[in-house]
Parts: sequence; C-alpha cells; structure tokens
Amino acid sequence: MISTKRWGESMDRIAIISDIHGNIPALEAVLSDIKNREISRIICLGDLVGKGPDSEIAVDMIKNSCELVIKGNWDYFMTDGHDSEAILWHRKKLGKERLDYLKTLPIYTEFFMSGKLIRLCHAGPEDVFQRVASTASHEEKKMLFKAPNGKNKESDVVGYGDVHFAYIDNFQGKILFNVGSVGNPLEITQACYSIIEGKYESKDNSPFSITLVRVPYDIEKAVQQAIESKMPDLEDYIDELRTARYRGVH
Repeated sequence: MISTKRWGESMDRIAIISDIHGNIPALEAVLSDIKNREISRIICLGDLVGKGPDSEIAVDMIKNSCELVIKGNWDYFMTDGHDSEAILWHRKKLGKERLDYLKTLPIYTEFFMSGKLIRLCHAGPEDVFQRVASTASHEEKKMLFKAPNGKNKESDVVGYGDVHFAYIDNFQGKILFNVGSVGNPLEITQACYSIIEGKYESKDNSPFSITLVRVPYDIEKAVQQAIESKMPDLEDYIDELRTARYRGVH
C-alpha cells in the first residue's frame, strides 16, 4: 500500500508524473515544483528512460523520489524489446541493476480516493502499448475504465501517460485524465504533471479534484546535455524539445 500524508485536516494530495525520458532539467524542475507545493507523495506512470540522454540518472532520481513507479513501453523496450541502435545505447548506460529494476515494475495501481476507484497506468491497465490519443473516440476512451483481468469493478477515474498530451475528459460521472509528459511534452514546450486531491483510501463520497500543472524548464540546457552525450536520434529529440511537435508528424 502507498503511505499517506494528511494535507490540512482532511485532504490528501498526490503528484503524478510520467514520461521523463531521460530529460533531467525537466525532471528537476517538476520535482522542485512538487516540493514547493509541499506534496510529499509522488507516483510515476512510466517511461523513465529512452529518447533523452540520461536514462540512468532518471531511474535513480525516480527511485529516490517516488513511492510507486509503473512500467511504460520504453521501460519494457529496455528489458524485453528489440535491439535497435537507440535501445542498445540506452541499455548500455543503464546497466544490469537498473534494467532488473525496470523489469519488476507493475503495469498499473489502484486505490480509492473520495469514494472513487482510481486506476493509474502508463497506457492501459493491462497493456503498456494500449495507446489512446486525446483525439480518440468516446468509445475507445471508455475502454480504459474496464476492469483488468482478475478484477470485477470498473474504475471511476483513470489516469495515464504515454501520449505526452495532457487533458481531462468526463464520461457521465467517470473521469479520464492524461498527466502529460515531464521530459518530452508534445503540446506546449513546458514540462507537465498532475495533482489529485481528496481523501485517500476513503470509499465515502467527498470532494475530489485533478489539477494539470505546467512547469517551465531550461530547454537549452537539456539540448546541450543531449548534444554532449552524442545520443542516437539527436536532431529529432532536439526538435521535439524546442517545438513540442512529434517527430512522426510532418
């Protein structure tokens, strides 16, 4: 179980981050903002590694900062994926101990908060590759609320990462939200994370909120670190940081 710290007299707050992708200036800025808000509990929804230059530093920082870490598709690639040039480059920097850690990460977590069953995952509760875009159909988004194998209750709230595009959507009492990306945002050039607030582990209905937080960070410092690392796919990565435009869209 995740430990809890009371905020004020009745409300608990949890910061939810995702998709760091080895971008340390962005991660430092987000963790600093979380600390300034006096939030002590952080959950990471995966993709600690890949794309950016410092996967190994990101893994160490997340292990030290987060109470729970979920596996993302890039975390999967590092231990079970194909042996592309980029994967091999990141895998070598990570080393065996960090790769073993990534392999053990769970696919999702769930808990009650203010009377709502909340499930958090990277892409889907059963599949790190279940990509649901912000522009997906109503029916496709509703599939994320389905109970995973071994469970018998649909979730009331689903939070996920993966698509690097933060949003909040409502479905007749259910809430779907994407936390955005810390290290590789693809809508505006600022790091993004979410805060959920309510009564943790309570099945009684009470106030509940979700906040999307945008955090400016030193993009040119991140660019310089990438250049100095001589990482694969350098130009695509730099363009994404500076423009927030996905490399697959022309």
